[in-house]
Amino acid sequence: MAGPSETTGENPDFLNSAAADTAEVGAWFIHEVFPLEAALMQFLHHNWRNAGDIADLRQDIYLRVCEAAMKQIPRPAKPFVFAIARNLLIDRVRRAQIIPIDAVTDLDALNVPADEPGPDRGAAARAELRRLQAAIDRLPPRCREAVVMARIDGLTGRQIAQRMGITESAVSHHLDYGLRALADMVYGEFAEKPRAK
Repeated sequence: MAGPSETTGENPDFLNSAAADTAEVGAWFIHEVFPLEAALMQFLHHNWRNAGDIADLRQDIYLRVCEAAMKQIPRPAKPFVFAIARNLLIDRVRRAQIIPIDAVTDLDALNVPADEPGPDRGAAARAELRRLQAAIDRLPPRCREAVVMARIDGLTGRQIAQRMGITESAVSHHLDYGLRALADMVYGEFAEKPRAK
């Protein structure tokens, strides 16, 4: 597991030198981190498009903060917490398999280095987007609807089930089939139109 300085990318002097016990971390969390929640939630709402992810992001940030604090309690807490939040958002953007174009509302605020594509990279990206759109268009209608709502609109399984008038397990089935079919069509040799199971 990465140490606190690796987690935040900050200088190790940022942290106390002594390891902390659970009671110390709990007291520190209540007095130093918990009061930052309103500002943290505002930061997450401003920088992450899918509001349904915000509570999970907050929990992941708190988990990383507590794991780091068990080794060394960071002083001061606020820059440490927001460095972890920023890095978690960057990690999520980098690891996402399919990222809606507007997944992150303000990439400049995250300081993610921008790669300016050359004309050949731009043309290749447009061709890849056309291939993906053609693959989405080839999905069975209900499957396509579920995939678009999940991966492009960012809805949860429960929201999709309500909108489509089906069960969450049916949504899961449509998503599983749809994403596998898309992967086959875009990356494999999928010659014929997929059929829903």
